[in-house]
Amino acid sequence: MIRQDSGFTSDGTRCAGRLYLPAGRGPHPAVIMAHGFAAECGFGLPAFAEQFVARKLAVYMFDYSHFGASEGEPRHLLNPALQIRNWRAAVEHLRRLPDIQSDRIALWGTSFSGGHVLAVAAKTPGLAAVVAQVPFVDGLAVTMNSGLGFALEGTLHGLRDILRAVTFRQPYYVPVVADPDTFAVMNTPESKPGYLALIPEGSTWVNRCPARIFWRIPFYRPGNLASKIRCPVMIIAAEKDSLIPLKAVEKTARKIKEVEYIALPVGHFALYAGDTFDHVSALQANFLQQHLV
Repeated sequence: MIRQDSGFTSDGTRCAGRLYLPAGRGPHPAVIMAHGFAAECGFGLPAFAEQFVARKLAVYMFDYSHFGASEGEPRHLLNPALQIRNWRAAVEHLRRLPDIQSDRIALWGTSFSGGHVLAVAAKTPGLAAVVAQVPFVDGLAVTMNSGLGFALEGTLHGLRDILRAVTFRQPYYVPVVADPDTFAVMNTPESKPGYLALIPEGSTWVNRCPARIFWRIPFYRPGNLASKIRCPVMIIAAEKDSLIPLKAVEKTARKIKEVEYIALPVGHFALYAGDTFDHVSALQANFLQQHLV
């Protein structure tokens, strides 16, 4: 693979990106990738990119505003609307690159970004395909799944952060992942070991995010836009997912006109490593090759 640094600007903020090109002359069909909740693109995504580039696809992955190598303060700020605008800016950036076939671009998202790519595809004409694995499709369903006590505690933490924001103080942070006996955005038994296993050695990532996200999650429901998607979609769900209710993902898949839906008997984080990764990445590579090459 040939790697090039290739950033873009979104809402006046510089976002860092990496472009991987396959051997041979372009322009190439391409896949745009970004990670899930509070994660950076280097957290396991290059392994998927390697599989796709082997199929003669270019891959472009980027960090959201406020994350990783991208600009933006405060750090680790999570805002679904802002991240969707990052996605749309990334699409426009890629369409302008001479090495990329502008009418053969697919989106790839996982978990939180699995919802983003559905929302972007519903409003962006001319995309060739979408892959969404263990996608966050309904924030209300996720909130109800977490339980009333957890939701109330998250709401209080979020209010504390919002009060700090409106008084121009530094954010009030909560952990992104933690053990089940410690409050965090994700604290199911699979969350901490599964998430931390994605982080490469030497990373400077910090396990925290501003708590105001708890006031956004219930109202972020990208699955409601699924019926507007006009390109082929592959959805891979996890039957043992402790974070995203399977029924919500199934409901979203039924709304999509051209969908390939696959449910595997695994947890939320199993898709990034081992035999499950080998299986899933091959399915996705076949799907993308079919619709892009």
